[in-house]
Amino acid sequence: MISYKYSALSRDGAKVNGVVEAIDEIHAVEKIKEKCPIVLDINEVKTGGVYDILNLEIGKKVDVKALSVMCSQFSIILSAGTPINTTLAMIASQTEDKKLKKMLENATEDVNHGSTVEQAFRKNYNGLPEVFLETIRAGEMSGSLAQAFENMHVYFDKSFKNKQKIKSVTSYPIFVGVIAVIVVIVIMVMVVPTLTSVFSELGGDLPWMTQILIDVSEWFGKYWLILLGVLAGLFVLFKALTSGEEGAKRKGEMLLKLPIVGNINTLSAAQEFANTMSTLLDAGLTVGEALRVTAKCLTNPAISREVYAMAEKVETGTSLSEVMSKSEYLPQVLKEMSGVGEKSGELVQTLRTIGEYYSNEADFAIKSALDKLEPAMLVVLAIFAGYIVIAIYLPMFTMYSLL
Repeated sequence: MISYKYSALSRDGAKVNGVVEAIDEIHAVEKIKEKCPIVLDINEVKTGGVYDILNLEIGKKVDVKALSVMCSQFSIILSAGTPINTTLAMIASQTEDKKLKKMLENATEDVNHGSTVEQAFRKNYNGLPEVFLETIRAGEMSGSLAQAFENMHVYFDKSFKNKQKIKSVTSYPIFVGVIAVIVVIVIMVMVVPTLTSVFSELGGDLPWMTQILIDVSEWFGKYWLILLGVLAGLFVLFKALTSGEEGAKRKGEMLLKLPIVGNINTLSAAQEFANTMSTLLDAGLTVGEALRVTAKCLTNPAISREVYAMAEKVETGTSLSEVMSKSEYLPQVLKEMSGVGEKSGELVQTLRTIGEYYSNEADFAIKSALDKLEPAMLVVLAIFAGYIVIAIYLPMFTMYSLL
């Protein structure tokens, strides 16, 4: 999703400034006109490189675990028949997360003055997920707010557990990689130069393996700043090429085409789509509305844009199965099962089932990739360490003859 800054005139003629997220500028204008009929100015919020630093908001995203617990509390207390304003005040007094606590306290005042819960949440915390806000809005409209919070508790609890699984399986390779980089730096910066001075004092010809190691160490010692500058330049170039609407789409397509990583991205997007759609449809949103919100929640920009386009076609009368059948990125099983669920009238349950399936598939794909990565890393490290040991020990025989 792309962020746009805008200036507009509300229905009462007041000038309004704000930020809206949309797939492109046309959709951004449509969203603005829902509240403000006249759009005076709209500009894309620059991202990438220095703009990411200038526009950085510390701690903007909500803690998913804390949000899941909060939703569970709302569901239980509201199911007991407690009024929403009393529930807000009760949970605000119990919440330990400072950002959520402040939001709930401010939301309590807004609800007491006639605001809806969704409007109060949206106003007082701009880091809340769109799926949460839209589900709460639908729950208020249908009179099933307690069930909406229960659905959100299940959704965010599952999301948190999935993230924890990924962290647990990726922590070891990351740790090994960091240690390997530190060891290489220490050897090249401290050990090799010391050995070089010893060898040069003793004289004699060095084995080619040792000479290569010394040459590489000296090169890094002389040109490490240039190397660092080149890496920084490549990073800035990459951010520039992947910023903006088209850049984000290019990045998303690239991730989907990469070996191994592409399959993991596709499986993750499938489970995101199925889980989010089932939650939103169960809350009472139409298929078109659910697709629009789901598009905002998808991690991959290319798939997000495609799903947003599906929403437009569904709202003009095309069936979900028909628009999904033309998808370029979503897996075939997801498309076929969604069509079966739509025809049978069990779309929500079908999406939940297929969401569980793709969650397990994504977990297996990540674990399988890491199971192959770990021995590969160890082999590379062993080769590198063996080369250094041989390069250091070979001159020892020459040193003994020279002593």
